[in-house]
Amino acid sequence: MLSLLILAAAVQADAPPPAQPSDAAAMIPESIRAMLDAALEAGNDGEVSTIVKYARAADPVSGDAVLAIAQKWRDDRAAAREQVIRQASFLNLWKGRVEVGGFITTGNSDTAGGSVALDAEREGLQWRHKFRARADYQESLNVTTREHYLVAYEPNYKFDDRAYVYGAAQYESDRFFGYSDRVSVSSGFGYTAVKARATQLDVELGPGFRLTSFTDDRHESSLAARGSIDFRWQLVAGLSLRQTASAYVERFNSTVTSTTALNAKLLGPLSAALSYNVQYESMPPNGRQTIDTVSRASVVYTF
Repeated sequence: MLSLLILAAAVQADAPPPAQPSDAAAMIPESIRAMLDAALEAGNDGEVSTIVKYARAADPVSGDAVLAIAQKWRDDRAAAREQVIRQASFLNLWKGRVEVGGFITTGNSDTAGGSVALDAEREGLQWRHKFRARADYQESLNVTTREHYLVAYEPNYKFDDRAYVYGAAQYESDRFFGYSDRVSVSSGFGYTAVKARATQLDVELGPGFRLTSFTDDRHESSLAARGSIDFRWQLVAGLSLRQTASAYVERFNSTVTSTTALNAKLLGPLSAALSYNVQYESMPPNGRQTIDTVSRASVVYTF
């Protein structure tokens, strides 16, 4: 009996200890680990998610280890990003695009000319800032036939990754559409209704106020209701579609604008863009049409 007890104790002493997380990580097949390391080094979260998915389906034990490594990588990146944002000044961390190209118009002016635009955004921990500026100009035989300017700024305060409140201020000038100066301000609620890897849809709604100086010397100010949508769709790698639309509805002259843009990546930060813009004014001055369209072809530099 004593000999049996001694033999059992010896077998138990030689048995391997229970598997620990580090042991599971060591069980990851070399091919999976090589792909995972490459995706982590490239910073490609989509590829990391795909590798985790198939690794867990093939072998739950080592798959869980792959998931743990990926989650730690995401947590470390999020912590590093938060630290950078907290230490950055307001002038840092802006991302956006500069667009230079040509356009063709129909409606109140049938012309061809040039345009330049800046679209920038800064994403903070709770604040997001958006800035837009655009200028279209064309001159023929020393006569200006197209002159449109727009500057807009919109701060967002984010409650979470979907809901936010916004403020919006915009200045426009387009005497060919019948107004020399127009200032619009608004504040309201925004929500990211769709947020997926390839698509995103932002919707905003709120009250506003507009002050307009028309070319026929009329001046109008009125409360308004503002609504907007911003839809982005990554069709395939390097090719994206964006649809934006906004409306100011008021007692005097309501405005609806819509822009459809297709962007194709060329080389590095350069891409090509085609866009079509429609603007509707419900009560323009006498002699002005209610609808203008602008078709643009541009070269875009992303920063």
